Amino acid sequence: MTKATWFIGISELVGTLLLIAVGCSFVVLDFAPGSPVVHLLPDPGARRALTGFLFGCTGAGIALSKVGKVSGAHINPVVTLAFWFQQKLSGPLTLVYITGQFLGAVLGAALLSVWGPWAHETSYAATIPGPLGPGVAVMGETVTTFFLIVSLFTFVSHPSLRRFTPGVFPILYAVMVYLEAPWSGTSTNPARSLGPAIMSHVYTDLWVYAVGPLMGTILGLLVLRRLLPLFKWEIQVAKLYYFHHDPYHVFHSHQHSKRTSL
Repeated sequence: MTKATWFIGISELVGTLLLIAVGCSFVVLDFAPGSPVVHLLPDPGARRALTGFLFGCTGAGIALSKVGKVSGAHINPVVTLAFWFQQKLSGPLTLVYITGQFLGAVLGAALLSVWGPWAHETSYAATIPGPLGPGVAVMGETVTTFFLIVSLFTFVSHPSLRRFTPGVFPILYAVMVYLEAPWSGTSTNPARSLGPAIMSHVYTDLWVYAVGPLMGTILGLLVLRRLLPLFKWEIQVAKLYYFHHDPYHVFHSHQHSKRTSL
């Protein structure tokens, strides 16, 4: 493993750790029965929208941080897979990303223990299917991940919009969590679901949070394959911000034909 591999893998580990530790803390704070937020904002829908917005702000902040500069702040295995499907990452580097993301998610979920009883009352912000069952939950995860991938890659590929890519997350997740969370919890991220599941020992229909996001990613990429050439937009680099920062020459597509591994 080269210096680049270590830096990028650790960056994704730290980024995903922060996403779970900080982002899921908002889930705990907004839904633990003993939290003052529950009493100040008794409407569950309003709390869902607030939670989604703050979770999205966490992701945006990570994209704008040093993590975003080093690794691009994918912090989600299906985002990494989408870049790989688009041939913007090598296979070995894709595995490094995903390994770092899952490890970071578990460590981040462990940090939720600081909330004590509130963490246990919310099952460490674990995602589980709603009362309509796992079938509907898979559909919900597919649809929300579809919108995540299409929105994200539309911004990343547009020359004028791509610098605003991190700003997609707060609004998108506020809307999606408000509308869809009762079905599945609106994960859109297999690592985000696995970390809290391990800490809470709640593995109910965990497969939903792998199958749904993967299906949503594939459908999103099929749409983008038709959409982007229509407007002559192109995904040039596997990052969400700091698009020109590539000291190890691993992100830009024209270099991947020469570099099949690190």
